[in-house]
This record gives sequence, C-alpha cells and structure tokens, in this order.
Amino acid sequence: MTSKQRAYLKGLAMTTNPIFQIGKASLTPEVTTAISEALETHELIKISVLKNCIDDPREIANVLGERTHSEVVQVIGKKIVLYKESKDKKKIELPK
Repeated sequence: MTSKQRAYLKGLAMTTNPIFQIGKASLTPEVTTAISEALETHELIKISVLKNCIDDPREIANVLGERTHSEVVQVIGKKIVLYKESKDKKKIELPK
C-alpha cells in the first residue's frame, strides 16, 4: 500500500465511528472472526480498544492484520483502522 493510498484511507476513517470494541478479554477467536466478516462487508473499519484491555493497541492491530489478512491503516491512541479489499462488494476505489 502506498502512502497516498494510506492517506486516502485515513481521511475516510476520520468520519467513521468504531464498530468494534476490544476489552478485558482482548482478542478472542470470536472477535477475530467477527472483525474478518465486517472487513468483507465494509472494507474499512475502525476498532476501539477499551481502557481495561492490558494489551498494546499496536500489537493488537498487527495480530489482527495477520489473522484477517488486512492492512493496518493507522493506530492512534486506542483506535485501530483496518482495510481489506472486498472480493465481492468492492466499495472503496483506492488512488493509484
């Protein structure tokens, strides 16, 4: 992913609200599966890491990126933005 594409996705993510919260249990297989399904539907999602989660948000983002085969767009504080191009319902057209 180029820096221009990443900047474009960051701009899109600014206006979206988090659709997942990761709490004390951190990354469970159920959460990972749900995030993977949401990525297929939405392509770009924002995740909020709650204060009671002891894991580092950057580590969580990297693990989620590996498990869901998605790109970590950004991690700011306790917010994670992930992108994965949909196979069937492509909504976001990335700049070249």
